[in-house]
Amino acid sequence: MSFISSKKKQEIILSTGIIALALGLALGASGISSEAGYAGIGPNFLPLLVSAGLFLCGGFLFWEAMGDGFSHLPDADPSEASQAPPCWSGMAWMSAGLLLSAALITTIGFILSCTLCFACAAHGLRQALAGPSQATQPLSIRSWVLDAFLGLAISAPVFWMFTKFLAISLPGLTQSGWL
Repeated sequence: MSFISSKKKQEIILSTGIIALALGLALGASGISSEAGYAGIGPNFLPLLVSAGLFLCGGFLFWEAMGDGFSHLPDADPSEASQAPPCWSGMAWMSAGLLLSAALITTIGFILSCTLCFACAAHGLRQALAGPSQATQPLSIRSWVLDAFLGLAISAPVFWMFTKFLAISLPGLTQSGWL
């Protein structure tokens, strides 16, 4: 019987967990209606695509774990991780963005709620990257405007793709279907 190190066991557990997650997602997606929409694909297409990608990643990780493992990665030093305190203000901004987006999506529409979520998440990430000494300092108006513009640039095409090309109804701000 061969000896398997604890690190190798952890790598095998991680890879099989990802494969199990992919199979669970595929099982859940198989219960979704496969009726084709406007573009010829149904609502179960994207979950099946994600599950296939997860399955491939899990398979690759399993292959690596059975070979040399993740030997090119340095061993984690637990003392280094405990030195950096968590950025609670960054987490609060990210949580607020997500919760506000969920609460306001039917009122202000998909595009504006996703823009708000993106701006709050970017603000939270900037605070987390700045470190605890600068986390309480407010960001400039310029960074808020830039984050809002980027959020709008991402959410508007996503909204139009879902509503115009995939014929999936998302909450809009107007009845025209373009906002």
